[in-house]
Amino acid sequence: MKKIRNGSVFSIFVLVMSTVYPSLVAAENEADDPEVTLFGDHDFTSSEEETVVVELEESSVLEAAQEGLFQTRAQVDDERAKVQDDIDVLASDYEIGHEYGHVFSGFSVELPEDEIPNLLNIDGIEAVYPNMEYEVTAEDEMISIAEDEFDPLMLDSGPYIGSEEAHNLGYTGEGVTVAVIDTGVDYTHPDLQEAFGDYKGYDFVDNNDDPQETPPGDPRGGETNHGSHVAGTIAGNGLTVGIAPDAELLSYRVLGPGGSGTTADVIAGIEQAVLDGADVMNLSLGNPMNDPDFATSIALDQAMEDGVVAVTSNGNAGPDNWTVGSPGTSREAISVGASQLPYDDFSAELSSEEADYPSAEVMGYPSELDLMALNEGEFELLDAGIGAPENFEDEDFEGKIALMVRGELPFVEKVENAEDAGAEGAIIFNNVDDEEQPEVPGLPLPTVMLSLEDGQNLQSALAQGDNMVSFDLEFVQEIGETIADFSSRGPVMDTWMIKPDISAPGVNILSTVPTHDEDDPHGYASLQGTSMAAPHVAGATAVLLESNPELEVGEVRGLLMNTSESLVDPDTDEEYPFNTQGSGSIRIADALDSDSIVTPGSHSFGTFTDEDGVETARSSFTIKNQSEERQAYAFDIEFEGDPDGIDVMTSSDVALQPGESDDVRLNVQVDAGALDDGYYEGTITVESMTETIEVPTILFVSEPDYPRITSFSLEPGEGEDFEFSAHLPNGAEEFGMWVYDADSSEYIGLAYHTTNVPAGMYEDTWDGTVNGQPLPSGDYVIVGYAKQEDQTDQAESNVITIP
Repeated sequence: MKKIRNGSVFSIFVLVMSTVYPSLVAAENEADDPEVTLFGDHDFTSSEEETVVVELEESSVLEAAQEGLFQTRAQVDDERAKVQDDIDVLASDYEIGHEYGHVFSGFSVELPEDEIPNLLNIDGIEAVYPNMEYEVTAEDEMISIAEDEFDPLMLDSGPYIGSEEAHNLGYTGEGVTVAVIDTGVDYTHPDLQEAFGDYKGYDFVDNNDDPQETPPGDPRGGETNHGSHVAGTIAGNGLTVGIAPDAELLSYRVLGPGGSGTTADVIAGIEQAVLDGADVMNLSLGNPMNDPDFATSIALDQAMEDGVVAVTSNGNAGPDNWTVGSPGTSREAISVGASQLPYDDFSAELSSEEADYPSAEVMGYPSELDLMALNEGEFELLDAGIGAPENFEDEDFEGKIALMVRGELPFVEKVENAEDAGAEGAIIFNNVDDEEQPEVPGLPLPTVMLSLEDGQNLQSALAQGDNMVSFDLEFVQEIGETIADFSSRGPVMDTWMIKPDISAPGVNILSTVPTHDEDDPHGYASLQGTSMAAPHVAGATAVLLESNPELEVGEVRGLLMNTSESLVDPDTDEEYPFNTQGSGSIRIADALDSDSIVTPGSHSFGTFTDEDGVETARSSFTIKNQSEERQAYAFDIEFEGDPDGIDVMTSSDVALQPGESDDVRLNVQVDAGALDDGYYEGTITVESMTETIEVPTILFVSEPDYPRITSFSLEPGEGEDFEFSAHLPNGAEEFGMWVYDADSSEYIGLAYHTTNVPAGMYEDTWDGTVNGQPLPSGDYVIVGYAKQEDQTDQAESNVITIP
């Protein structure tokens, strides 16, 4: 049976020339032949092996069921076998990888890149996706905590959002199974071992039934701890206490050494988790594709439709809008942004005997007592370079301040090295001009950060003998819960949906990590990222499902969003935009206590572009009375500023008996000609006799101002070449790369330029030259830019080093 997808919009990146592939173009012109959609950038002149994910026209078992049709796995397997038989005829060399049929209909296949066009000629194929890299959505900063240094008071994120209240009511996630789709989990950890049964899950990286973390010494890359940290937040039950400490866990290892994996493995993990009977799945991973119809997002949508609540991280590419990536772009899954719990804000002044350094800001500290100790007199300053261990070998840092430059090593590693050398504190200065000075809570030493200019000036003064510094640190104010700068923002392209759906604590989160040491199995660390936020919501979901197993997946999402707390940006004293925080920060106890559910938990009315008349968008939401009393409901909807040109009409008020639900219609009329172009936020207010629920809604007047380039990365390739990739959501009339000196910010020249690039992920190599000349040895910043329709946007790579 064939799939029917009404209104699906795909980002298509097809590099096919009619003179080279006339048969493909001809096939597109035949009305009876459906066009195969090809995602990604492919070099059809290359014979290098490449893995792609093939989606079949045949519906998966779940898709068919949702369409009211009966489909067996055997039928899907038969149709897949027919397609694979055709590949056998058309491809000279290929290898089938994972095969899917339950949540996603298709398979992965490795074949020469120049033979990918053959797939477009095979009946039964709907789409071909690149096997993109997925990574954990945790920041690089990790602070290890020894068992004898463990302080239960650090475990504040769960109680802050209401986990202890839930536990006191008797709801601990018992009887609910949560799948952790991640780097594996250390199921031998004392705080996690009771959550696992005999069957632990599956390892899709090494294809075995031992989904353990990557251990130290793996020749393929670095050891991992991410999945274990996520699992501890969900269901830790020992020195750490998770949100749902009595939930059962399953582990699916889809991210291998170094914490990276592929589309093919992620889909396999999603499918197996559904087949194994998971009630909830957590995916703290992502890629930069802001696309609701990417393969992983489709798989998650199907899992949700089957009754499995999928929770995913929103990404760590903030603070700009449009930075959410797949699978956070899923229409159905709960996408989670990261918040920072309340903290004390301190001002910092730094001076030496000869100068002041006005850019000084407090970066992080282990305790306020340690921070304020820097106010006690002068300290000797020593240069510690990049903060590597060897930078501390030739000097005595005991009781002194270590001066380090940003880059090459994570902040935490630099400061840990300074602590190991006996330093009293640390100063880190930026390696790029005008770069944001981040906060890293929980650093093992009190640390101050400087701008590039101030840092270079301090370094020069130190070289000339001005080696004593003093600090003036003062408490300024307590800052409430805030959204982390790194947390990715929405909306989603094409659907214009609000993302994240909700936020949860994701900064300085303490949880379990493996030690790989049977004699010392208690490993703990503090991490940050939307990876750490998502498991708070997955755990909360387990608690809700224990309290009411009859809740549908949309009702779970609605409950969590309806009862969240809107957060205020301390820089503006106004609530964060919806595309920054979603509906707000999760509050578990309020979700357990709510009398009503409004679904969906947010609305997007899309775009309005007709400047010569009024356009109407129609939608609806559902109210369910889950109390034991009759409830009467009144509705209101207002857009911020009450702008002329937006009129909203709703159904009349309704009354519901216990357990009843009803649909409420919404008509939004927009006169784009009477409004300024841009983004408008509104709130649907549903008021009952016992509570008030506010539902976020947005709309756009004119074409949304999404960036022409949403991600850009550049890594060393073969020899002296570099490999780069850029996501161009609507293509680009021009794409290029500018080179800047990392130390002076001086513009060096244009490194790469091309025109008329189709929409999607663009990949190529750069030979390390500018204007045909090799770059001299040094550190450089590469900036990718894209121009489309008189708008030019840019994205910056990491610092690269030319030896």
